[in-house]
Amino acid sequence: MDRDTSRREFLQVVGTAAAGAGLLPLVTVEPARATPVAMQEAIRTVVGAARVSTGRVKLELPPLSENGNAVPLAVSVESPMTADDHVRAIHVFTEKNPQPDVVSFRFGPRAGRASVATRIRLADTQSIMAIAELSDGSFWSASAVVVVTLAAWLEEA
Repeated sequence: MDRDTSRREFLQVVGTAAAGAGLLPLVTVEPARATPVAMQEAIRTVVGAARVSTGRVKLELPPLSENGNAVPLAVSVESPMTADDHVRAIHVFTEKNPQPDVVSFRFGPRAGRASVATRIRLADTQSIMAIAELSDGSFWSASAVVVVTLAAWLEEA
């Protein structure tokens, strides 16, 4: 090798030779695509075979979001939050994000209220479901659909 050869040129030559010799594996990366089925599987991972009832959970999302990068989300659950009757967790799921299980919040009886507020990224117009896990082993849910006009995750940086 000539002393005037730059490091970049050397790496290009070695990389080309390795690729030509079949030493570099061909790797293709595709964006993750969640589906409603993936969301149901994620929910089953959390609740198992337990029945999920509708009610007791209040899910607040805007019905229309111009930008999916920061969609406000608030979830609250009706509960006395006593040692015998409290919310253990709130789980949030989406059907089209790369990961259908978005977030889980854990609570104890001393939390006072089972209420959270945050922002989430949404890849597209989709259904969002919040499931509350109570201390008696029951699960309660609420769902909403958000129309997203400019999707997150799909934008070019």
